[in-house]
Amino acid sequence: MISKQILSVLQQVRDGVLDIETAYEKLKISPFEDLGYAKIDHHRTIRQGTPEVIYGAGKTAEQIEGIVRSLLGHCQENILITRLAEHSAQYLSLQFSLTYDKLSQIGIVNRREEFTASGTIVVATGGTSDIPVAEEAALTAETLGNRVERLYDVGVAGIHRLLAHAESISKATAIVAVAGMEGALASVIGGLADCPVIAVPTSIGYGANFQGLSALLSMLNSCASGVSVVNIDNGFGAGYLASMINHIGGNET
Repeated sequence: MISKQILSVLQQVRDGVLDIETAYEKLKISPFEDLGYAKIDHHRTIRQGTPEVIYGAGKTAEQIEGIVRSLLGHCQENILITRLAEHSAQYLSLQFSLTYDKLSQIGIVNRREEFTASGTIVVATGGTSDIPVAEEAALTAETLGNRVERLYDVGVAGIHRLLAHAESISKATAIVAVAGMEGALASVIGGLADCPVIAVPTSIGYGANFQGLSALLSMLNSCASGVSVVNIDNGFGAGYLASMINHIGGNET
């Protein structure tokens, strides 16, 4: 059904019935592929610049396999799967060329390193315990064509550890600040950086942390300018947004 609609639009452009701009708008909202249990959006690349990402949690390994096969019909590389359980990864590795990171639960089918933006994204964590969420952000950004520099365990309890990386902070195009506990890292980085800072609260912390709620509220109340906040433990959302920021202004030549 998708191919027929694309062919129809192209024929209308050829015949002069449809102008190029209108044709582009039509292609952006072309139909999805209905697998019954999932509706695959093959034109997300046209609308947003990146293919649809698979959220693995709650899906069976067989369902993920079907979605991957559908996506591979339109995009041959760097199919990203987030929150992918290890047992599902083991199954998928028998079906595809799968790169799997157990720590972040990120899976990438047919991974190929390619930089499509010239800037660098910095991913920083308050502590070592925040690294799983940070790696979700970092691997997401890398899969989407970005250079990523990791600054791990540079929290405010030892602020000199962060200040030792002042040059990296100053050169970044976007910074992802991942922290639990009181979530102060984002504010500190926001006061040092001249680029957008994406704060990621994590569920790391003692009782009054409330599974990340205290870090979330601290980050939302940051007095540093240029700090935005994603949901608790949402490394993927932060990595995706950082990639969008890094790609603004054109691709690498």
